Amino acid sequence: MRTRPGYAGRYDPPVPDPVLLAVDEDPDALREVERELRDRYVRHYRIECVDAMSDARALLEDVAAAGEDVALVLLGGRRGDLAGGDLLEDTRRLHPHALRAVLIDWAEQGDPETADTIFEAIAGGRFDHYVIRPSSPPDEFFHHEVSGLLLEWADRRRMSPHMAFIVADAWSGRAYEIREALERCAMPHSFVLADTEQGRTLVAQAPEGSELPLVVFPDGLCLADPSNAELALASGGTVHPERIDFDLVIVGGGPAGLSAAVYGASEGFRTLVVDEAGIGGQSTSSSLIRNFLGFPRGVSGRRLAQNAYRQAWVFGARFTFVQRVVDLRRDGGELVVVLSDSGPVKTRAVLLATGARYRRLGIPALEELNGMGVFYGGTASEAPGTAGRDVYILGGANSAGQAALELARYARRVTLIVRAKALDAGMSHYLVQQIGATPNIEVRSQSEVVGGGGEGRLERLVLLDRRSGAEEVVAADELFVMIGAEPHTKWLPSAVHRDDHGYVLTGPDLGANWPLQRAPLPLETSMPGVFAAGDVRHGSVKRVASAVGEGSVAIQLLHTFFAAEDLPPLGRPCDPAVTVTSSAT
Repeated sequence: MRTRPGYAGRYDPPVPDPVLLAVDEDPDALREVERELRDRYVRHYRIECVDAMSDARALLEDVAAAGEDVALVLLGGRRGDLAGGDLLEDTRRLHPHALRAVLIDWAEQGDPETADTIFEAIAGGRFDHYVIRPSSPPDEFFHHEVSGLLLEWADRRRMSPHMAFIVADAWSGRAYEIREALERCAMPHSFVLADTEQGRTLVAQAPEGSELPLVVFPDGLCLADPSNAELALASGGTVHPERIDFDLVIVGGGPAGLSAAVYGASEGFRTLVVDEAGIGGQSTSSSLIRNFLGFPRGVSGRRLAQNAYRQAWVFGARFTFVQRVVDLRRDGGELVVVLSDSGPVKTRAVLLATGARYRRLGIPALEELNGMGVFYGGTASEAPGTAGRDVYILGGANSAGQAALELARYARRVTLIVRAKALDAGMSHYLVQQIGATPNIEVRSQSEVVGGGGEGRLERLVLLDRRSGAEEVVAADELFVMIGAEPHTKWLPSAVHRDDHGYVLTGPDLGANWPLQRAPLPLETSMPGVFAAGDVRHGSVKRVASAVGEGSVAIQLLHTFFAAEDLPPLGRPCDPAVTVTSSAT
């Protein structure tokens, strides 16, 4: 059941404007910052600019006591003050959602000592980013940085302008499944209990007798207990392909698949992306990827997926969601991809970018609490709800480290449970360093979860010390399980060879499994014309940037494959406006 009441029916809770605080003991420098902030943000933020640390601290305490929000703190000072001192630590304690940035002079960019100081402070969790002081107005670069930080804050607070609301009596059951589906579609969303002022207002928008859970979309569309297909359509996706003949069918909408979609469609290939869930794959569980090229402030996996999807769509790639690929076979000179609902689609080439899935614990008592204190994968949706709680994370890879740092902003204590002897066995150095500098994160090495339970919600875990064999029962409010992944390859035909763990073999790794006289292309599988990229591929580097790179490389190989087969692309010619050329000068 659906209705579209329009914007007039949307609930807009009356709340005070969030605070945007600038602090600098240099009155002239503070005056320039205040000028820019008031020119752009005074309509929607309460601008506070003070030149004394004591006044700033008192303001933060007063705002917290009033139950109001601080969105952003900008701290100015000399190079030696960049670590932030007590003020930024007080900000984190009083306002865990607030973002914290230091102001630096334009001339300090590129200075090695300044870079080291900033890196160490960010790694230690003392602030989130740096912003170059404003110059003569209007300084659009300054506003680009500030607006980006405010957007990140709004996203964390579930206050994005294009937000869907899920209304239900409880967080569990179908409501939780809907939250997972929207997360996979990279759709910003927020959960609202039906028996609250906001919940009752949203329920009133639906036709009388509509069953919970409800989903209210940014344009006013209201769905009652929707299916995943309805969610995909309402989120702007498509379910059935508009045609059945393509140059390239990409199976999987994660970083590798989206990258291939962008490059493939932009270079003239008629491209279809099929994903059972939505866009982004496992990357949407990463709350902040700090070391992705071109994003000095970091980027969430969800935002990266959203941007890539829009980019591919504009170039002409087409998407089909909430359908599984159930078969892959060759029919003469073409490949046939069979979709679970739409049937066969013909294509000249296929890219397998199905990624991998987090492994399950397999402990019945904890499996029963899935969505009720036990979560698999990322923390983006649940992080704000962990305030004041004891949270455990099981896993030792980068995604677990990123989750620990995100949860530490809210939770009273975060315990990282790692099977290895030390964190650096499977985690990037910058994350290990940042975790070590975060006071409310504890690391329990050579440990694992062997049991647990609770009455309707997680209450306790049983931890095993692998060194002594001793078990310990600990109180726990949340458990996030991030213990490695298994590839989505069980559906593949036997003609696509895999290693002992199910990862797809490609290129030189095929050995005697290659059926043709010509050598296989580097990412080509044992089925000619079928390629693999990203986490699904044997020997791949399990990083978002690597998956993106392999997706682009796959398109270059596709050009080679089409040239060898003398196949012109079916899609539109490459737009000259996006063709990059270079010449010597």
